[in-house]
Formats: sequence, C-alpha cells, structure tokens
Amino acid sequence: MSKTFASRADLVQKKTSFTRLSEHAWAYTAEGDPNSGVVIGEDAALVVDTTATPAMAQQLIAEIRKVTDKPIKYVVLSHYHAVRVLGASAYAAQGAQEVIASRGTYELIVERGAQDMNSEIERFPRLFDAVESVPGLTWPTMVFERDLTLFLGKLEVQIKHVGMGHTKGDTIVWLPQERVLFSGDLVEYGAAAYTGDAQLAHWPATLEVLRGLTPEKLVPGRGPALLTNADANRAIDYTKSFVQTLFAAAQESVAAGHDLRRAFAHARSKMDPLFGDVFIYEHCLPFDVSRAFDEASGIAHPRIWTAERDQQMWQTLQG
Repeated sequence: MSKTFASRADLVQKKTSFTRLSEHAWAYTAEGDPNSGVVIGEDAALVVDTTATPAMAQQLIAEIRKVTDKPIKYVVLSHYHAVRVLGASAYAAQGAQEVIASRGTYELIVERGAQDMNSEIERFPRLFDAVESVPGLTWPTMVFERDLTLFLGKLEVQIKHVGMGHTKGDTIVWLPQERVLFSGDLVEYGAAAYTGDAQLAHWPATLEVLRGLTPEKLVPGRGPALLTNADANRAIDYTKSFVQTLFAAAQESVAAGHDLRRAFAHARSKMDPLFGDVFIYEHCLPFDVSRAFDEASGIAHPRIWTAERDQQMWQTLQG
C-alpha cells in the first residue's frame, strides 16, 4: 500500500511559542513547523521569514504587537521556498518598506518560484491555511550579493549569504552585538533537513562558517530556539550529520550502480536509525534521496520540482 503523499495526512495544529532571545530578538517557533525570527530596534522591526500565507502571518504579527507598536519595516527571506515567503504581503499594512533577498534567492524565484508554490501547497496543505489569501509570488524589493548591513537605531543587523546548502541562495541574519543567529533552513534541530533543492557537497562547509560566528542564540529553520552556544553547536552537528550521512549513502549507491529505488532503500538503512523519529522525516526523505542521488550522479543544479514530478517520484519510492 502506498504511503500518504508527503504531509497531506498531517492535520494536527502545532502550538506556537514567541520566545525572547535577547534585548532585541525573538523566536517564533512551532514544534517542528517552520520558524520565523523577529528583531526590534529603536525605530523599527524586522521579520525573518514571513510564514506561508498572509492569514497565517497575522498570528505572528499579533505576537509582535504584544511587545511593540513600531513599524515592521523589513522582511528578510532566508530562501525562496513558498512556506517561508508567501505571507509577505501581510506586512505591508505593518509598515514594511523592503523585502530583502540574496541574488541566489531572487534567481530561484525567477526560475522555479511558481512551480515550487504549487508543489509545496500540494505537499503540506496544513501549512498553507487560507491559501486563497496569497496574492501570488513574493518578489524582493532589495537584492544583495553577499552582505547587507542595516541599523535599527544603534542595533547592527547583518544580512549575509555565507555559502550554499539548503539552497544556492541561503540567507542568515546575524546580530553581532547580541550574538543571535537566525539560520533559516541551513540549520535544523529535531526535524529532517529538506534537501530537495540542496547543494549537499557545499552544505557542511557553510555550517562551519555559522559555527565560526560563535552564536549564543540560534533560531533554526525548524525545531526549538537554541539558547546557548553549546546547544547551537549541537544543532549544527545534527544538521551536518544528516547531510553527510544522506550524501554518502547516495554516493555509495551511484558507485554501486543502483537505480533510484535501490538508492532509497540503501539511504533508509543509514538514515532511519539516526533520524527516523524526527519531525517530517517520512515527508522529506524521498525528496532528499532524489536530490542526493542526482548530485552524486553529477547533476550540480537541482532539477525543478513540480506537482507532477512530486507524484511520479512518490509513486516510484513509496508506492
């Protein structure tokens, strides 16, 4: 019997938490669902990742309004995936003046944003509550190459593309004065890393750049906020282990001449004992193995996921 496609059977709403990390930073987390971050400076606020729909963004906005009435002037996209970006339009009424993304993220929106939106909505409908409120793709109004520094009053906010990993355009937000890091999906903790658009060979080195910042607080893409440097390092180690175990299994399968189905079984033998009980593992692993197998086979630029390709792959591996 075929397993239910992706996360279509996941209907249980998760409890959200709004946790203060430092004088100016908060984490919005939800028991393994995608996280967002908030920075509140002297004159304005900034949001890292918007939630998936404008209607869902209102829940985050309500939490922000409990602690400040300052305009939410900036929206930062950690990468291009629909679940992170499609709520952006909700912030216009809150004072948003700029939607900020890396050059790589902008290029991925151009190349595959529409396909990704349709694909993600089909995979995980619970995360797209009131999807009819989405006006369309989210387009950045400010694009940077490697580094962009903002000042919210005296608070320095560094927005950086430090390397590829989860996608080619991953963006972090770093508060050097308070040593708070918002990593997006470059780091996960207690949840599977989705690698369907990943640059797996590059990802471990990018994680080491993050470690080198020595964050005292780290908000991963999924999982709880990490409140010490030791916990941040554990999350980095966890993500690195996930990525390296996955990619090594794919490389072994390619070397052995496996087809994708056999590669999936081989990856499960390596991954299940380590990660089989974490959030969204069964959803992610077929997409993860598909990308890892492609990259190990020499396909450097990830193939575009469409709703049709999703279903074909799922039937091959989970049917």
